[in-house]
Amino acid sequence: MKKKRPKQPAAEPKAETNPAENKNPENKAPENKADGKDKPVEEKPKTERTNDADAKPFRIDFDKIHQRLRRINLQDTRETNLIFSPDGKKLAFSASVEGKPGWYSVEFPDKLTPKLMSATVLNDARWTKASGSILGLSKGTPTKLENGEKETGFSFSVLHDRSRTGRFREGFNAAWLAMSEIWYDPAMGNKNWEEIRRKYVDAASKAHDERGLGEIIELMLGELNGSHLGFTPSIAETTEPETPRKREYPTAHLGVRFDPSFLGPGLKVRDVLPESPSDKAKSRLKAGDIILSIDGQRVDPSMDLTQILNGPLDRDIHLTVARMKDQATEEIAMSVRPISYGRIKPLLYEQWLENNRQMVERLSDGKLGYLHIQAMDESSFLEFEQQLYNVGYGKQGLVIDVRDNGGGSTTDHLLTSLTQPKHAITVPRGGGIGYPHDRMIYATWSKPIVVLCNQNSYSNAEIFSHAIKALGRGKLVGVQTAGGVVSTGAARINDIGVLRAPFRGWFSSRDGKDMELNGALPDYILWPAPGELPAGIDKQLEKGVEVLLEEVKQVPALPKPKYATGHE
Repeated sequence: MKKKRPKQPAAEPKAETNPAENKNPENKAPENKADGKDKPVEEKPKTERTNDADAKPFRIDFDKIHQRLRRINLQDTRETNLIFSPDGKKLAFSASVEGKPGWYSVEFPDKLTPKLMSATVLNDARWTKASGSILGLSKGTPTKLENGEKETGFSFSVLHDRSRTGRFREGFNAAWLAMSEIWYDPAMGNKNWEEIRRKYVDAASKAHDERGLGEIIELMLGELNGSHLGFTPSIAETTEPETPRKREYPTAHLGVRFDPSFLGPGLKVRDVLPESPSDKAKSRLKAGDIILSIDGQRVDPSMDLTQILNGPLDRDIHLTVARMKDQATEEIAMSVRPISYGRIKPLLYEQWLENNRQMVERLSDGKLGYLHIQAMDESSFLEFEQQLYNVGYGKQGLVIDVRDNGGGSTTDHLLTSLTQPKHAITVPRGGGIGYPHDRMIYATWSKPIVVLCNQNSYSNAEIFSHAIKALGRGKLVGVQTAGGVVSTGAARINDIGVLRAPFRGWFSSRDGKDMELNGALPDYILWPAPGELPAGIDKQLEKGVEVLLEEVKQVPALPKPKYATGHE
């Protein structure tokens, strides 16, 4: 339904013309008869531009320009939105100085103490000579800061007709165009990108809503067969009508895992997760315990336990447990305060880590350490540094696991830790051979390593795996990584959503091969058989230990330090 346009105001009445002033009906130029000749008056165009002949040439003195840089240091603040005045003498920026947020300026070369110009910080700001002001947006409204200080807003409203079909069509075309200009491979995956646009554009224009449009855009992106692609539609928030709804309760978790081979009656505890509800002093279960009933209801492996465990988490769950004691079975009653599956996941992860560490310790007879890099982010890197001293202390080699690592951006930090050159031996008075940690960039590991990767190692975890092979730093064990390697960003598409925009490709330094669609190939390929990993069987980890023990044997011994006095 079209909106009614507002009535236009009546036309303003034309000014009456003085007949005495209307003696030139043909609009001819007035005559100049001062010299007795009829000459038209020459009107010089008004301009502010200086004669090119008088303009001074603009020249930048690049000689030693880097030595003329001066830093302005502001404590406890971060400066953003930097813009220069048209004459280059002032620099404006947004910051919080002494606890006062706003737009500040400094003036070169002497007035370098920040001066508060305005508490309003404009987005997309420009400082123009013509206006003598900073122009930009304040909460979406065009705004002028005269001399950077006096604020004037220019709010307006416009009524317009909207065509959903036209809006979705142009939104789709904008997404198509953005990807054609951003996608890292100009060949667009060897696809006819224009033909792909024609294939989907009509369907996009007929989408029911932004969600439907987003699905069609993602179908278009899928033609590229690439990673790091996607589209998030802008969905207007809608208030759902209040209707009676049955309250949905989560499934409570007791903190134990059950033995799947046990047929009943009851549920046999396979293991108890440390720090879980069943690992408390008053509610401690043990491996081998059999839970006979939950809240008074008899249980066995064939039951749907959600029928019993679903409910509020802030309640006690009453258990009847059969436990062997002195070669006899006794029944114990206990209460457990459960937690959610979301809180149990990190406990499962820690249990998995501990099992892997114990396995490596056992298989290597204490010679090797193990650590897992959960993600390629800052927190995981800091954890990596700590674990180098924790699980690596006194070890001859290290198993580094990037299986199921979803990626990030910290590969180069990890490589710096693993490839820092060792150029000397140091020995303090009364100490052993080593190297001062305060001279290292990061916590460092120079001994042999092996890296585990799998099909769930993505993006930056794949770059790390490729790099280990390219640098010859260690062997890869597992299965080929996902082959989804590209740097990605985001692009706003009109008012319909945000496009994920992969803009930079990564290529192997060994053969130039694109890492996209070409995952890192391990030196030793092993696929786990179905059911092995849940049963605690990890052949990839076992192979990694075997390979690393061989690497450790080949490490040459360090030379003995020889003091200037001649003794060793």
